Amino acid sequence: MASKPGLSLSLQFADASHRAHLPRHRVQRWMRAALEAPAQITVRIVDVDEGRALNRDYRAKDYATNVLTFDYEHEPVVVADLVLCAPVVEREAAEQGRSLEAHYAHLLVHGTLHAQGYDHEAEDEAAAMEARESELMLALGFADPYR
Repeated sequence: MASKPGLSLSLQFADASHRAHLPRHRVQRWMRAALEAPAQITVRIVDVDEGRALNRDYRAKDYATNVLTFDYEHEPVVVADLVLCAPVVEREAAEQGRSLEAHYAHLLVHGTLHAQGYDHEAEDEAAAMEARESELMLALGFADPYR
């Protein structure tokens, strides 16, 4: 069995309300599952104000979203920042009837795929990305997020 690519992870909590749900070893496991190359990734958990400001300033969308991916390099090492908005993640998990852990795992897998160049703007790209996310989530022991 091939070993997974290395991950240098910086895990930051500007909003610490979910710290207990995001132990470093789990975050690393979820992200490593999605990695296809070595990576240096910062994950920052933020509140609504910071999430909204980043989404507004970088995407011209004036609301807090669940996850933002800032990808800087894809090769030879993936370099990226993932920003997850804790209150949005919590609300979505409740609305979708999922555990907070399952929703965070999915969003970290999703963001890690984005960091490597995956996208879902075009229909064919979306289908490929969703299929990969479903495969990874099932392998990690979670339900398919799209079913």
